[in-house]
Amino acid sequence: MKKLMIGFCLIALLLAGCSNSQQEKAQDDYRIGILLSDAGLGDESFNDSAFKGLEKARDELGILFDYKEAPDGNYEEKLEELVAEKYNIIIGLGFSVQEALEKTAKKYPDQQFVLIDGQSDVANITSITFKEQEGSFLLGMVAAMTSKTGKIGFIGGADVPVIHHFENGFIEGAKYYNPNIEIISEYAGSFDDTDAGAAIAERYIKNKVDFIYHAAGFTGFGAIKKAEEMGIYAAGVDIDQFYIAEKTVVTSMLKNVDQAVFKMAKTLDEEGEISEKSFSFGLADTGVGLADIRVIKLTPEQQAAIEKAKEDIVSGKIKVTAEKGNSQ
Repeated sequence: MKKLMIGFCLIALLLAGCSNSQQEKAQDDYRIGILLSDAGLGDESFNDSAFKGLEKARDELGILFDYKEAPDGNYEEKLEELVAEKYNIIIGLGFSVQEALEKTAKKYPDQQFVLIDGQSDVANITSITFKEQEGSFLLGMVAAMTSKTGKIGFIGGADVPVIHHFENGFIEGAKYYNPNIEIISEYAGSFDDTDAGAAIAERYIKNKVDFIYHAAGFTGFGAIKKAEEMGIYAAGVDIDQFYIAEKTVVTSMLKNVDQAVFKMAKTLDEEGEISEKSFSFGLADTGVGLADIRVIKLTPEQQAAIEKAKEDIVSGKIKVTAEKGNSQ
């Protein structure tokens, strides 16, 4: 009986030790909360890319995460929920959340926040931006090389500075390769309206546009499917969208939000905080770029022209306009 009691005591001690160890590990686990942008999860683009980065952080670093969506636009309510759940960092995804994120950050100065796709001066917000214009410049070159009618089109989700980066780069890249190319632009006013994207694409195609590039989230999904239906080429954005329409999507302008999110998570894991105030990712650090070119075949001369333009952008020889009147 005495031996049995000793055995029970040993087991109890071992279990207590395991429990303490698990508690210590739980206390050391870092946690990230994210408020997704308007279109939410499943947009085949911006939100899904950020989510992919968090999944990688969970799988490779053991970082825990959860997300919120605010389809009704009540960002402050969701941010308050994330603050109450006590995450090490809270990420606001997209320019539309900036105002609410800044208001919340000022209210909770000890909480660390990250804003993706916006630049903030609030002390406890780290800003992450991308040089979308650089990748879009290369995509504009591809569009000009591909077009037979000499007319290409751009569709934006909202008429705001970050989307101008995509538009300006696309226009400048297309005209860099073919100064006589005609570019039509229109803004849908939404990032989650596939019907609006399809309607704009149909108008374009009837006006002899034969290559469409979008920076419009799920709205752009509708544009790509309409391009496929009507037999013209298109380009994806944010992630490789080739699988959406495998006979239509020539390439995509990769905006590697997943890599940026993972980098934030890795910094948190290694340092316990994010000390940098801002990050800006472009071609030089693979923050943006082009997906594989499929469907069409470029000539060796065309491929060399794209590579040369990429080198010149990275070196600063070519300066692509980010916003009208401002060059980077």
